[in-house]
Amino acid sequence: MFDAVPPAETQPEEPVDPIGLFVTRPQDGEVTAGGNITFTAKVAGESLLKKPSMKWFKGKWMDLASKVGKHLQLHDSYDRNNKVYTFEMEIIEANMTFAGGYRCEVSSKDKFDSSNFNLIVNGKMNSFFLLLHSTEGLDESGELNFSALLKKRGDGKSDSQPDVDVWEILRKAPPSEYEKIAFQYGITDLRGMLKRLKRIKKEEKKSTAFLKKLDPAYQVDKGQKIKLMVEVANPDADVKWLKNGQEIQVSGRYIFEAIGNKRILTINHCSLADDAAYECVVAEEKSFTELFVKEPPILITHPLEDQMVMVGERVEFECEVSEEGATVKWEKDGVELTREETFKYRFKKDGKKQYLIINESTKEDSGHYTVKTNGGVSVAELIVQEKKLEVYQSIADLTVKARDQAVFKCEVSDENVKGIWLKNGKEVVPDERIKISHIGRIHKLTIEDVTPGDEADYSFIPQGFAYNLSAKLQFLEPPKIHLDCLGQSPDTIVVVAENKLRLDVPISGDPTPTVIWQKVNKLLFESEGRVRVEKHEDHCVFIIEGAEKEDEGVYRVTVKNPVGEDKADITVKVIDVPDPPEAPKISNIGEDYCTVQWQPPTYDGGQPVLGYILERKKKKSYRWMRLNFDLLKELTYEAKRMIEGVVYEMRIYAVNSIGMSRPSPASQPFMPIAPPSEPTHFTVEDVSDTTVALKWRPPERIGAGGLDGYIVEYCKDGSSEWTPALPGLTERTTALIKDLVTGDKLYFRVKAINLAGESGAAIIKEPITVQEIMQRPKIWLPRHLRQTLVKKVGETINIMIPFQGKPRPKISWMKDGQTLDSKDVGIRNSNTDTILFIRKAELHHSGAYEVTLQIENMTDTVAITIQIIDKPGPPQNIKLADVWGFNVALEWTPPQDDGNAQILGYTVQKADKKTMEWYTVYDHYRRTNCVVSDLIMGNEYFFRVFSENLCGLSETAATTKNPPKIFWYKNKVDLSGDAKYRMFSKQGVLTLEIRKPTPFDGGFYTCKAVNERGEAEIECRLDVRVTKNMTSPNLPNSLTL
Repeated sequence: MFDAVPPAETQPEEPVDPIGLFVTRPQDGEVTAGGNITFTAKVAGESLLKKPSMKWFKGKWMDLASKVGKHLQLHDSYDRNNKVYTFEMEIIEANMTFAGGYRCEVSSKDKFDSSNFNLIVNGKMNSFFLLLHSTEGLDESGELNFSALLKKRGDGKSDSQPDVDVWEILRKAPPSEYEKIAFQYGITDLRGMLKRLKRIKKEEKKSTAFLKKLDPAYQVDKGQKIKLMVEVANPDADVKWLKNGQEIQVSGRYIFEAIGNKRILTINHCSLADDAAYECVVAEEKSFTELFVKEPPILITHPLEDQMVMVGERVEFECEVSEEGATVKWEKDGVELTREETFKYRFKKDGKKQYLIINESTKEDSGHYTVKTNGGVSVAELIVQEKKLEVYQSIADLTVKARDQAVFKCEVSDENVKGIWLKNGKEVVPDERIKISHIGRIHKLTIEDVTPGDEADYSFIPQGFAYNLSAKLQFLEPPKIHLDCLGQSPDTIVVVAENKLRLDVPISGDPTPTVIWQKVNKLLFESEGRVRVEKHEDHCVFIIEGAEKEDEGVYRVTVKNPVGEDKADITVKVIDVPDPPEAPKISNIGEDYCTVQWQPPTYDGGQPVLGYILERKKKKSYRWMRLNFDLLKELTYEAKRMIEGVVYEMRIYAVNSIGMSRPSPASQPFMPIAPPSEPTHFTVEDVSDTTVALKWRPPERIGAGGLDGYIVEYCKDGSSEWTPALPGLTERTTALIKDLVTGDKLYFRVKAINLAGESGAAIIKEPITVQEIMQRPKIWLPRHLRQTLVKKVGETINIMIPFQGKPRPKISWMKDGQTLDSKDVGIRNSNTDTILFIRKAELHHSGAYEVTLQIENMTDTVAITIQIIDKPGPPQNIKLADVWGFNVALEWTPPQDDGNAQILGYTVQKADKKTMEWYTVYDHYRRTNCVVSDLIMGNEYFFRVFSENLCGLSETAATTKNPPKIFWYKNKVDLSGDAKYRMFSKQGVLTLEIRKPTPFDGGFYTCKAVNERGEAEIECRLDVRVTKNMTSPNLPNSLTL
């Protein structure tokens, strides 16, 4: 069956199977004809005593071990680390007959598991050609139907295929490329498509009703939405939409829209019924287009399966497709099966399922059967046998020891049947040790002097029958541990702590022995973790990652298999560096030195301590500096050459013959420092009836240790007792001493404090009397407030004015001579300044503000001017003063509201009525009249003017009025409602069109223009004459004014 077969494109691994023997099951695969594919199954071997048996089948019965060869390979391997068996089926150079269902079975003594999977083989040619016939692409009326020609190629994976507009490609391509494009995109009726292309390519005369017509063709996926849009010359024109010549009515699926000159037809949820010709009709003109609705390809979701039957039995092929009632094509050996052969084949549809039924099979019905859709292909093989072969005795599994004889024997019902013997899927070749015999109905395979290489899966396959008799040969060998020296006394291995111990122990035995490691008289070790065992086919590895003291002891390794067992003991000794000493003690701290003391470590690592190493570092640093290069034998050390004011830490190491211990914990931080000098410039800043304000500067010499703060004290005149003025230390260089008794005379002093202690005291030599001092009020007006303060409407105003005066002055604010309203304006006062705050400025906040300070009969006053401005209003009374040639004269008056600021100029803009896009003609223009030039004769324009001040342009503009309205009259009768007359106004030219004029249309016609400034009219006479050769005119005439 397998003339060619598929490694796989990458198969995604399935999650671990918690049930059964499989760790990973084979996945469904897909391959292109001629490609390779590999199916992989993984079996958990941890609970198995021997290698499991794996069989691969195609369909329900065909054992693929008999098909191993050029196009099919079977492989297996074993991962000793993870205890997982891996089995692979590799198919090479696949062809279409390989598609179908597959199955793999794994067994081991009383355990069994199986898994099904499918293979899809895609043809190299576009499967679209398999369904199209010469009549496809035509609808019932014989018209070309592009919906059948624009379907996508490929294997049904529409998501990965970009949308291709074949219609547009054909329009742009030269004729020499037509056949190449037809082959590439699956077009079978190229001639019909070219006829339609030629018809659409004809140049159309310029349309007067349409500015933009429909495209020649549109394409949409089934179920999607599409919009058909035209642009008409007359925005008030009515349009009709036709489908295949019939007018379309508004419904939930058909929506009409009119947006300016655009007319849009929206079709929701497109179906095959919408695949038609569409027209948009405006008056007597039409715009045509074709809409093509694409169907998704029909996919085969469940492929056919191979079958084997006896002559006369019923055969039923079944497959499942992606769409109900889909059309499929059945073939046998490449020849299509038609419905005219109903006496032999019967076709059946049931929803998405498709059936091919053969009621009474014959030998001639054997072959390959194919079902095809426009999106996939599935192939299955049918084998019809004339008679059935019976197996009286099948071959059985054998378990033998070295040098023994192994005999596989089977008996079948027909003594003339020959067969072949396979070993792991490959044919067995007889030699001096291996004999093959066939006597009557009995077939034998004899293997002398069995070796480990003979262990395998053996199969007998009768020729001409789909049978596969399989059995397993298992080779047994007692287990053995191969160490260099084995005796009653355990071997000793010394390992340094923190190092890795790896011990390789060679072993032998068949089946592969089970390895058990244990610490004598203690629990068994696990196969994972810091202490673990790695098991391989011919050796095992004992590993200790980062040996520790607790790992010392005697370890026993035991190997077992069904034939016997073997043991060996190994002693492990761990030596280590000493434990770290305790944190050292620091004493006798001086300006640049200290004394360090420590104790020996509690554990010396099994080796004597040879000495110690001392290190120090700055507290905020990560870099430790070694203080000694020769080992210290004593337990004390005097560290010198330190920097005053720097915080240090110390640590100690213990050293033995193995190495240096981990560092001890760091000592308590310490700092070699001296006290700072006394503060400087200590003075009294202010005095009241109950408080005294002091200030000073930091000491001239602070030192590297910094300052923790200052302590302030006072003493009464005549006393020697100093009392703290503040609770605790203060970090500031100012202090306000409160709750003093009025009239007391006090001395004050201040000291600087750091880790080393107190500095000398800075003292005020003369006593200070606690009593208020009078100071004249004075306002210090900031420079920017000495001129007018200009703010915009909505901005925040925050004015701070500092002042001086004691005792605290009374503050008052006035605006334009009136007291300020506290609800509208916020005022906040302190001992040294006053603040005026307005959250959102308004125009009424403009004015002159006064601030007055008063202490008893002394006052001080300043004035502040605030101006609030806003954007101006639009200009007034804009008008067209004159129009001549390409020029327009405009006039206007200044705005009524100037925004409380001077008008700086105007901005003049123009806009064509057709586009209504505004362009600036003048900006920052100071006059109230201007001339706009370079206009186009006959066009209508709008003009607007913005006013401008410091805040910017006005919010709105003054705009010229709309153009006049036009009326037509015949003999003083209004023609507006008469459908016979069409009226146009384009670029200043007024036109009246009379459809099919007759002599009765003669008379006086009047055109009247009306706007808000007045009206104008013009009159003419029309005579309609009929010639002798014309009974009636058949072309419209027009009257142009």
